[in-house]
Amino acid sequence: MKLIVQIPCYNEARTLPLVVRSIPRLVPGVDRVEVLVVDDGSTDGTADLAATLGVEHVVRHTRNKGLAAAFATGIDACLRLGADIVVNTDGDNQYHQEEIPLLIQPILEGRADMVVGDRRVGRIAAFPARKRLLSGLGSAVVRRLSGTQVPDAPSGFRAYSREAAARLNVLSSYSYTLETLIQAGAQRMAVAFVPVSTNPQLRKSRLFHGIGEYVQRSAATILRSYATYQPLKVFLGAGGLLAVLGLAGVARFLYFFATASGGGHVQSLVLSGVLLVVGFQVGLIGLLADLIAANRRLSEETLYRLRRLESDLAGARLDRDERDGQDGMVHPVSRPRR
Repeated sequence: MKLIVQIPCYNEARTLPLVVRSIPRLVPGVDRVEVLVVDDGSTDGTADLAATLGVEHVVRHTRNKGLAAAFATGIDACLRLGADIVVNTDGDNQYHQEEIPLLIQPILEGRADMVVGDRRVGRIAAFPARKRLLSGLGSAVVRRLSGTQVPDAPSGFRAYSREAAARLNVLSSYSYTLETLIQAGAQRMAVAFVPVSTNPQLRKSRLFHGIGEYVQRSAATILRSYATYQPLKVFLGAGGLLAVLGLAGVARFLYFFATASGGGHVQSLVLSGVLLVVGFQVGLIGLLADLIAANRRLSEETLYRLRRLESDLAGARLDRDERDGQDGMVHPVSRPRR
């Protein structure tokens, strides 16, 4: 059983040593623990520092691509390295890495494919009251849309089984946290959560510059993700609402036409007609989007099988190398590409 802890980083040279040194190297139920740092175009020597800290694997982006891209790059690299479990933690030392054994326990027990660390945001004094309120509201919306029970949807302290990691496809350029939960719900993954602790905040978040931007980006990510995986519900719901409004306008016109007030209200009839036409068109868009989603699912299944094949081949290669090492044979070590 191989566990890889991935750390997406962007200019984290000051806090990365704290994170790496606190990662437990002996975890019950795991034979090997390795660390992978994803350097997302850092300019402060994060990648070079990672090598001096004893990190086994470093993957680099030549320029900053954002947290979601760094996370996806890390997942892909972990699968290629034969990981059975992937843990994601942040490079700003927000989480207690000592709690990794607690985080992966539901996966080891076969109860979950994905586990999210619950920070219990309401108890974090460093978070402004408005941020705690918005985080709770956003998590409630994600729970509703994904069908999961995770109380802290934005938490980045997570564990994935190899099966779950191979099925993840991050499309957002903002953050992976909300999208992957909605995706996990759509794919009927077993998602669990465990309470975790947090360290004192060492720096402000670089993911957003204000509460307004946080709300805007989170709302856009949730809507886009849900529309991607449940297009029929989204478009038929919107089209149905427009059609109901149009029918209400038609009923209003007919009522006034049948009463003593006479015909009139032609403007309402015109608006109602427009609403009915637009509602019908939105419904047709929903049907088309659902057909596209079916093709996307086929593509995702192909990508999943390819990832599993690469991961299985990597695992078999590692087992062979271990057996050869026990027989006293020496082989050159191949370093991962940067």
